[in-house]
This record gives sequence, structure tokens and C-alpha cells, in this order.
Amino acid sequence: MTSHASGTFEVKLTPQPTLEGGDPDLGRMAIAKQFHGDLEGTSKGYMLSSAATVVKGSGGYVAIERVTGALKGRSGSFVLQHSGTMDRGVPQWSVIVVPDSATGPLTGLAGTMTIKIDAGKHSYEFEYAQPEP
Repeated sequence: MTSHASGTFEVKLTPQPTLEGGDPDLGRMAIAKQFHGDLEGTSKGYMLSSAATVVKGSGGYVAIERVTGALKGRSGSFVLQHSGTMDRGVPQWSVIVVPDSATGPLTGLAGTMTIKIDAGKHSYEFEYAQPEP
């Protein structure tokens, strides 16, 4: 059975130093989020992104973050894997729960998250399934 969760979140991205001998056009960021709504909790993770392309508004990123908190009252943690592109300012994201990454009462969690950004405010829609307790 598929369930739905939604809410808002704040995100803080902290630039990380370029790796020695690394490409200066590839960025590294530490991610810290605070989730509200049906998912109440925090996350920490890392993002790699293209910092510059020849076309303004185009680029890509990948990220991994561990979310710790409560999903509709069930506490635990799980890992989200991101893959995203910007094509001349038009975003396209894929955010999935890494299989078998959930802990505690969230064990068995699977799903996809949609991220929305409107006027600088972030929100999420989360379609998920998980075995009954």
C-alpha cells in the first residue's frame, strides 16, 4: 500500500574545499536540512555538483543524505539518493529511498520524494510504502 507525506524543509548548503588536484568546476557541499510536516526530523549529507557550464542555468548534481526523525509518528532513519539536472533553468530531480537503508520502525521503507522550490521556499511530496509493523 502506498502512502503520501508532505511538508516543508529548510536547507543549509556549506561549500567544501576542492580536493587536491580536483576539477575547480566541480563543487562539493555539505547538506543540513530540517524537515516539517508529515516528516519531522533532520538530515545530513553531501552533494557533488557542476559549478560551471558553458550555458547559464544548466548543470547537474548528485547527493546522498541520511534523514533521521519521524515519518507520520514512526521514528528511525533512512537514506535519500538524489540525481538532478538543470537544463537552461528547468530542473529535473530524482530522489529515492536507498533500498534497505531504513532503521527501526521505518525498516522496509521504499519511496520517491519530489522537491519543490517556490519563491525560495522548499517543500516535499513523498510517496512511500513500508511493511506493516
